Amino acid sequence: MSAIRIARQRAIIDRRALAGDIAKAVEEGGSDPRPAIIALLKDALEAGRAELAKRLEDKPSAGHECTTGQSFLVDQLVRLVHDHVIANVYPASNRSTGERLAIMAVGGYGRAEMAPHSDVDIAFLTPGKRTPWCEQIIEAMLYFMWDLGLKVGHSSRSLDEMVRMSREDLTIRTAMLEGRYVWGDRDLYDEAEARFNAEVVHGTERQFVTEKLAERDARHHKVGDSRYVVEPNVKEGKGGLRDLQTLYWIGKYIHKVRTASELVDAKLFTKNEYRAFRRAETFLLAVRCHLHIVTGRAEDRLTFDLQREIAARMRFADRTGKSAVERFMQMYFLQAQRVGSLTGIFLDHIDQEFAKKQAHRGFLATFRPKARKLKGYRIFGGKIEAPGGDWFEKDPVRLIEVFALAESEGLEIHPQTMRQASRDAKLIKTATRKDKRANALFLDLLAGRKDPESALRWMNEAGVFGRFVPDFGRVNAQMQFDMYHHYTVDEHTIQAIGLLSKIERGMLEDDHPLATGILPKLDSRRVAYVAVLLHDIAKGRGGDHSVLGAEVAYQLCPRFGLSPAETDRVAWLVRRHLMMSATAFKRDLSDPKTISDFVAEVQTMEGLRQLTVLTIVDIRAVGPGVWNSWKRQLLAELYDLAKEHLRLGHKSHGRDHKVAACQDEVREKLGKKAELVDRLGPRFDDSYWIAEPTDIIALNLVQHDVAEKLEHKLSIHCEVYPARGATLVSIIAADHPGLFYRIAGGIHLAGGNIIDARIHTTRQGMAVDNFLVQDPFGRPFKDKGQIDRLKQAIDDALSNRIKLTPQLARRPLPRTRADSFEVRPHVVFDNAASSRFTVIEITARDRPALLSRLARALFDQQLIVQSAHVTNFGERAVDVLYVTDLLGDKVTAKNRLVKIEAALLDAASDETAAEEAAA
Repeated sequence: MSAIRIARQRAIIDRRALAGDIAKAVEEGGSDPRPAIIALLKDALEAGRAELAKRLEDKPSAGHECTTGQSFLVDQLVRLVHDHVIANVYPASNRSTGERLAIMAVGGYGRAEMAPHSDVDIAFLTPGKRTPWCEQIIEAMLYFMWDLGLKVGHSSRSLDEMVRMSREDLTIRTAMLEGRYVWGDRDLYDEAEARFNAEVVHGTERQFVTEKLAERDARHHKVGDSRYVVEPNVKEGKGGLRDLQTLYWIGKYIHKVRTASELVDAKLFTKNEYRAFRRAETFLLAVRCHLHIVTGRAEDRLTFDLQREIAARMRFADRTGKSAVERFMQMYFLQAQRVGSLTGIFLDHIDQEFAKKQAHRGFLATFRPKARKLKGYRIFGGKIEAPGGDWFEKDPVRLIEVFALAESEGLEIHPQTMRQASRDAKLIKTATRKDKRANALFLDLLAGRKDPESALRWMNEAGVFGRFVPDFGRVNAQMQFDMYHHYTVDEHTIQAIGLLSKIERGMLEDDHPLATGILPKLDSRRVAYVAVLLHDIAKGRGGDHSVLGAEVAYQLCPRFGLSPAETDRVAWLVRRHLMMSATAFKRDLSDPKTISDFVAEVQTMEGLRQLTVLTIVDIRAVGPGVWNSWKRQLLAELYDLAKEHLRLGHKSHGRDHKVAACQDEVREKLGKKAELVDRLGPRFDDSYWIAEPTDIIALNLVQHDVAEKLEHKLSIHCEVYPARGATLVSIIAADHPGLFYRIAGGIHLAGGNIIDARIHTTRQGMAVDNFLVQDPFGRPFKDKGQIDRLKQAIDDALSNRIKLTPQLARRPLPRTRADSFEVRPHVVFDNAASSRFTVIEITARDRPALLSRLARALFDQQLIVQSAHVTNFGERAVDVLYVTDLLGDKVTAKNRLVKIEAALLDAASDETAAEEAAA
């Protein structure tokens, strides 16, 4: 897009010397010098690529130097091939006027922006209908380039065809727009360029802009609409190279600019904005070149497995609280954010140009709709605009005010005002941050009742947010290097605030009925919004972000204008914002101690309500697919149990009352089969009636009755359980040691992941085990074939018809991306979490059959599993098991715990899994 001088060109490729070698090969090659010439050109291509790769290694951020160098290398090879074919393959001493050929580089090659493995896009131009000589030359050149291993995208058109097809096809028009003369008939190329501008471009400027922006929007939708996705596409993604190229295309189409620097002359960018454009482009080009070199192919997606290596190649280093890869990706997202800001500024100028031209035409040329005023701002066309260039300089508090007004009035920020805000954000200093009016405006915006998400995102992109709240600026564009979090910390936070606002406005009642019902009952909605803002604000500081975040809350909340009581509440929420999800997903909610411990922390209904809302929006804003009906149900269950405990306190109903109430509800669900409760109920102890939902108990009793009548020693029942977004697998069998790990192994062999398991034994020695199972994508097993496969695998595992360990070891990981992360197995014992069981929490890399391996290790250690709860956080799995020894007691002996820990760590280790697979 802009000319750059290539240093030491002959070190990349020496065309004159190579031309001499080719001439010598022709002279000495006899009837077929082609193999020798191909060898010469291949060696030159490989040597040139190696030289450019070495230069990028020496100067790892030199994106333009690398891409321009790659284009120069290909230019010289194309010229050499052309000259050899013209002179030696199909020589013509007296060509006609129709036997002319121009070679034009198009696409990225035309812009002289070629990554190491980019396609070579070439247009062959002829004056009219192609002559046999032209066709021979083109075909011979293509075969030479293909033999070199170049991936060539080519077209061959006459000037008339070029004009006609450019008019009809946007892709061809864009390619021709970027056309660059490489070799051949220069006069023919000049004629093509003149005709393209006169016959294709002229009069179609508005159409081109409209179509290009529609194309851009479709591309963003395809690869992910946010520029903050954690595995971005450097070329096609939002904020990527294609967005910068779109700006250049539009500028070139309308203003005939030849280089990106001329966008300043066209007044589309200021000099500072062009420098930002250039920095972003250089960085993104460098990243793309490194991707191509590392993978050895045209790879544009910055996946987890490549991020760490690219970070090292670009010389990013670890810092306290942030790894090298996180610092590299933060730089990437800052550049992508800047591309977004530049796009808004650029397109606003284009809109204004078209508006001025339109205003001078037609019957309504003299009509001017009036703008209105609002607190000194100009409101026109749904946008709020600063009245002058020194507006923010006169009063920096206005930098907060303009975004607050935009939110409260339902307006957009005028791009020119966004440009001013970006320029003047540096005016926000300590005095502005302490200003009461500024903080009141910010709080009004944060807890706005229309659309705080959009206003905060604009504020962030203008750089105002991070200047006014420096702690938030520290997490701007900060990613978390894992498979669980889909967005950067700032984007996650802004999305969570947006979700809270939408829930409060009743827009997500179907997805979030619990939070929708809770929000109107909150004592302070300000507390809810500030807690969401601050819950992750201390990430990347090298400590527990919940503890550090609470300290930040104590500093910021009084500044924002919150009362001491509100400040204490926000700090507590930030400190405990992971507690509810950890309790719901990793603890047995049927255990009374789980609820009493949770309530002891929550203490009040207001605390419970605030924590529930914060937990829901935090999980939902992690990324697509993270929130599901299983999590919704568990959180709702914990909320209801805690609410009942808080309401009744020490007067809560006893165990006998709960069992009786449960049995009455099961009788009602069973209807005509209610007698099963009285006939089969006594076989189960009280813990069964307390642990299981009444609908599952009803299913278990019917299944038990049928199996008993049919004298089946093994009964397997599977059905979709919508409340948890999983398949319920109920198994009734004679209880024996190892039953649990065998069932788990069978489920894993069928491709299932266990998310929850409850194990019961009747007084007659029959096991009644209930499992919630999902497929590797977090969906229930629904199809008959899936269900049959699940039943057969469990049956085979329990009947010893298969050897579980080798079969499980051969199953591949469903998501090999997990290999990009180091997850060290970790085991924690908790004898205080339950009054009856030892709770063991194992964290390890997620893989098929992990739970089965852990259960087998516990079986070998002579422990009985009573319930299991599994939660996945991307590449990391957390399996929580409630166990006792063979006598039904907790495990407390230190030496025994050490042995159990060693066995579990061995079962969870990557090395053990690899050894099993190899065996």
